[in-house]
Amino acid sequence: MGKLEGRVAIVTGGSRGIGAAIVRAFLAEGAVVAFSGRKPESGESFLRELGKPDETWFCAGSGTEAEDVQALVDGTVERFGKLDILVNNVGGSNATEPLLEVERDAWEADLDWNLTSAFLATQAALRHMVPAGYGTVINISSVEGKQGQAGMVAYCTAKHGLNGFTKAVAAEVGRSGVTVNAICPGLVLTEAVTGGDFHEALGMTLDEMVDTVFKSKTLTGEINTAEQVAETAVFLASPTGRGITGAQISVDAGISTY
Repeated sequence: MGKLEGRVAIVTGGSRGIGAAIVRAFLAEGAVVAFSGRKPESGESFLRELGKPDETWFCAGSGTEAEDVQALVDGTVERFGKLDILVNNVGGSNATEPLLEVERDAWEADLDWNLTSAFLATQAALRHMVPAGYGTVINISSVEGKQGQAGMVAYCTAKHGLNGFTKAVAAEVGRSGVTVNAICPGLVLTEAVTGGDFHEALGMTLDEMVDTVFKSKTLTGEINTAEQVAETAVFLASPTGRGITGAQISVDAGISTY
């Protein structure tokens, strides 16, 4: 039996990058998995790639729209009978400029994308988990939720907020049988990173950013993979991880040693 045999999971933003790695890892450990994404064609393509129609479901929608989030949670429970695990993976950075150049719309978009999305999904999921007396919420935060980074003020603020959200919700629902933790990855070379413009905002090539901003700060001289983040999520969602709640676990090759 897999570590997650019989469990039902939701992964928001699960059609690519870290989210897709978590979907694959959960399936490999015996869970059935619903996942969301803003692009129907990408989600349906990933669904076909997985090749497990009875164990997976894709729900197109935005993680920042309450109606879409509710449809994801309700649809999952309707199809699979319950909800045991929620992974809040929606996130990213829109505002990759110095603070003095950040427009309010970009600021608010980063807060919505990285923080409000977790609020909406967690609230909807807990309405099922708390009465059931069991559940696991995993927030995909960032190393930038433990430190600051020039050119990412809105993103850093949102991820610090997500870590605080993790602690507060864990305190609220711990006696209800629900654990709540955050994973704080360092740089992972997903499509969003390689196709993004953060390195340009720093005046660097992508390789220069990887070496100068990230690898130079790690204790191992390496950067992490999406699979390493996914295996940490499996651990937290498994019975072995039930003794951990309210934590912000770094998967960053030692950039933040706390």
